[in-house]
Amino acid sequence: MTRTQKTVFILVALVAVILGLTVNKVLNGRSEGNPAELIDAGIILLPQSRTVPSLEMTDEKGQTVAVDELTGKWSLLFFGYTFCPDICPTTLAQLRQVKSELPKEAVDRLQVILVSVDPNRDTPTQLQQYLGYFDKDFRGLTGSLDNLQKLANAVSIPFIPADTSKPNYTVDHSGNLAVIGPDGKQRGFIRAPFNNQKLVAQLPGLLKRD
Repeated sequence: MTRTQKTVFILVALVAVILGLTVNKVLNGRSEGNPAELIDAGIILLPQSRTVPSLEMTDEKGQTVAVDELTGKWSLLFFGYTFCPDICPTTLAQLRQVKSELPKEAVDRLQVILVSVDPNRDTPTQLQQYLGYFDKDFRGLTGSLDNLQKLANAVSIPFIPADTSKPNYTVDHSGNLAVIGPDGKQRGFIRAPFNNQKLVAQLPGLLKRD
């Protein structure tokens, strides 16, 4: 190989390396989620993260949980209740389906939490049994009505407390999800109704973030 051929070979190799690094950077940028694509999937990120209030609640196993210490994973908070006739079973079934189609590394960084808006009926035992119909790893939280309203208002997903004196009462609530980052702060929302296909495409990139 002549000196000229060696020089050309080295230049070609350098171009290949630079091109490879550029493509990798572009692909990695896409994997983290294009803002327009996130919005199209119903994922709305806040300009600045919000601190979640320090409130104590009880999970589906009867253990005390500090809401502001939901760290280490991305949490999707859904405010619903186990006696809900429509929105809740539909939403949980969709989240189960989305989760089943995500790559393992994304699933390992995600937890779905049903925050009960019906503490009068949703005991830890009731929550655990109900969530088990959808996914054994789905979590539940319940607590005093006052704490539940404080949390719901803090993450901008309020609900209207029910008149529990009426038989078979229902609770008015939203189908949106609050997105809590692994640092325990609210990062945004996922708007209902959900598009499973778009969420499956966009969540892995989001869940890679810290």
